[in-house]
Amino acid sequence: MKAKFFLMMTMAAALLALTAFSYGQAGTDVKDAADDTGKATKKAAVKTGHATKKAAVKTGDATATAAKKTGKATEKAADKTGDATATAAKDTGKGVKKGTKAVGHGVKKGADKTADEVK
Repeated sequence: MKAKFFLMMTMAAALLALTAFSYGQAGTDVKDAADDTGKATKKAAVKTGHATKKAAVKTGDATATAAKKTGKATEKAADKTGDATATAAKDTGKGVKKGTKAVGHGVKKGADKTADEVK
């Protein structure tokens, strides 16, 4: 009976040791998985940061290029508007000059007729 009791206690101790080892191993596995996850997360964050920085630089470059093109287009449009305004002013001046000349001739003819009738 003593031998049987000793055998049961030995088996219980062995099971207890096996259980403790299993829990210890599971804890180590969980810790290793957490470390691996942390490393992978850090690596992904670094890559994301680099990609974001590259995208920001490209966006800045594209914005600068667009601003230059817009400035040049605005300048060209302003030049064309100025040229068109100058041409319109010249044409208006010529029209006014012709109109004034015609009115002047009409006034002169009227004055001449009036002078002839007064005589």
